[in-house]
Amino acid sequence: MTNSSSSQNPCGRILLVDDNSMGLAARRSVLEELGHKVVTSGAPQDALELCVKQRFDVVVTDYKMPKMNGVEFITRLRKQHPATLVILISGFTDTLGLNESNTGADVVLQKSSHEVTQLIRAVNRLLRKPPSKKPVTAQASAKVEKRKSR
Repeated sequence: MTNSSSSQNPCGRILLVDDNSMGLAARRSVLEELGHKVVTSGAPQDALELCVKQRFDVVVTDYKMPKMNGVEFITRLRKQHPATLVILISGFTDTLGLNESNTGADVVLQKSSHEVTQLIRAVNRLLRKPPSKKPVTAQASAKVEKRKSR
């Protein structure tokens, strides 16, 4: 028996990053049910190490985490893997004004009762999108140049 939705919704390798184990488990079960291969990490630093060892089609990260927030994580990830697709999820998108242009994420989602539906749509849309290299943010690029000149 073939799954007719598989041609519409491609499956991918997804890394979920969140210090909240309940959030990780919920997102993981939903994405695995759709056929995605999901790896989870409770810490952004560990997630960056995972990205060195294996390739992910999409990385989904929370914003508020200890030691490194989601935007700092995305900036570091983009330096290593500029073409990796990233979704940032936060309960503070409106309060902090988080959006695609100021976070480096391909998609920014507000935590809400619609989060699961929005996450599924965003993952499917990104996986169908032809690959393109997203430039490292100007601020991140300036930091790299500053380090090089030392």
